[in-house]
Amino acid sequence: MSKKDKKETATSEQIDEQVMEKDELTAEEQLSESLQQEKDKFLRLFAEFENYKRRTAKERIDLFKTANEEVMLAMLPVLDDFERALNHIEEDKEAEELRKGVLLIYQKLMTTLEQKGLKAIKISKGDDFNADSHEAITQIPAPSDDLKGKIIDVVEKGYQLGEKIIRFPKVVIGQ
Repeated sequence: MSKKDKKETATSEQIDEQVMEKDELTAEEQLSESLQQEKDKFLRLFAEFENYKRRTAKERIDLFKTANEEVMLAMLPVLDDFERALNHIEEDKEAEELRKGVLLIYQKLMTTLEQKGLKAIKISKGDDFNADSHEAITQIPAPSDDLKGKIIDVVEKGYQLGEKIIRFPKVVIGQ
């Protein structure tokens, strides 16, 4: 072999070694990239699982808060009847003992329902009408200009269970 052939062979061997080193580096880089991708997938999956746990815990708490909703909705007509009976008995002065008994039962029922999270929505005549929290059943001409767009009469009380409105108050508004 001539010197020239030896140099070419040595050069080609060096080139082969460099190519192999590059292949090895790319293999290492590929493994490193693959590892990074797997870490990223793992972190995303972990974060998604944490979000799932948080969301289900919140849903469970909300469910417990409003679990009595059907029972409360069934009790609302009974409350309305009690209020009507109390209003009717108020007019009759001879039935004072009856009024006291009915009032006592009504207060006990209201106390029990309030302990379970039921609250009456407090509105009065002259309040501003809000379509998000009131149900307008009719509009009548306002008796005065300052009552236009305001509540003139409350036909039926509204109730909320926790933070959720389970029955909107039915009101008459001025036009």
